[in-house]
Amino acid sequence: MRQRVLLSVPHMSGAEQPYVQQAFSSNWLSTVGPNLTAFEEAMGHRFGVAALALSSGTAAIHLGLRLLGVGLADEVFCPTLTFVATANPIRYLGAEPVFLDSNGDTWNVDPELLARALKDRRRKGRLPRAVIIVHLFGQCADMDPILKTCREHQIPVLEDAAEALGASYKGRPAGTMGDVGVFSFNGNKIITTTGGGMLVSRNPDWIGRARFWSTQARDPGIAYEHSEVGFNYRMSNVLAGIGRGQLEVLDLRVLQRRAVAFRYRDAFRDLPGISPMPQAPYGLHTNWLSCFLIEEERFGCSRDDLIRRLDGSNIESRPVWKPMHMQRLFAGCDRYGGEVAEDLFRRGICLPSSSSLSPQDQFYVIGQVRAAANARSLEVEYAGVTSPLAT
Repeated sequence: MRQRVLLSVPHMSGAEQPYVQQAFSSNWLSTVGPNLTAFEEAMGHRFGVAALALSSGTAAIHLGLRLLGVGLADEVFCPTLTFVATANPIRYLGAEPVFLDSNGDTWNVDPELLARALKDRRRKGRLPRAVIIVHLFGQCADMDPILKTCREHQIPVLEDAAEALGASYKGRPAGTMGDVGVFSFNGNKIITTTGGGMLVSRNPDWIGRARFWSTQARDPGIAYEHSEVGFNYRMSNVLAGIGRGQLEVLDLRVLQRRAVAFRYRDAFRDLPGISPMPQAPYGLHTNWLSCFLIEEERFGCSRDDLIRRLDGSNIESRPVWKPMHMQRLFAGCDRYGGEVAEDLFRRGICLPSSSSLSPQDQFYVIGQVRAAANARSLEVEYAGVTSPLAT
């Protein structure tokens, strides 16, 4: 049987191994060590921020919201079209999410809807404590109007750039425009530490505070004394070594992901009923995942039918994120809109997008998609390999 083509897999470069070996040979096998320091410094230097390496992107969101003052019974605005890890930390702090719909042109939070929602909340005398903005699938939200609106209401912004490391907005790196930013190094992300995350801010005092919380909030002194609640959230020195090597190839990984997405786009250009996630004109979309919308009547089958057919051909694909307001976990939460996100979820599919995806495997995926649409045969040449893209 043909080996399964997976959605998004880790892609090592070889540069990671010396750093990992260094951790073993020096016995720095804990949540302190030179790899951690160097990884944080490299991230900080590249993006012009103070950086804290943590055990996950979710941990970074948790500490970031705490830095912004989120607490019991507060409200936090959050996109509805996102992964659940964006919203869960709101509940960790005893606060409640209020969900916002997407803009169909970017799939990210609609800036005009955000402005209307904040005005409505102000009229009701209950502004949110913070706003979370997600850069979805590797594309930045339209940050200028978002930040302008939030500043007018004096609401801090957390950027969830877990899916968008390497993306940019008008020349500014994703994750660096809000009050705090978050990255993920999960195994399926554009670069990985196998598991981990990073909290960043232009305020080094905040990162120092989060660092204190991330190591069980141990007070200074020889005794184990604690005056605040803390967490065991630090990244290990071994995983930070992987991160150092991965960061060295970030730009290459972005180019490779974009090449995969554009190869799909070009191969489907003649097919009715399948369209790629839009590329906003204001920035660089990393295309962490290659996402498409399916119009059943024109394409020839539904999104769900296509996922089933691909699975039968040993190809992994997934729907785009199920909106948070449709989850039982968040039943009853307030929201503004939701219809755009619901439509994107109903029709959206994510195709295999690994930066290591071979041309032959991508030709196979393309051929199976075209076959599902009963498309005519098409030949495409890539890197000297010519392949039929239909059965």
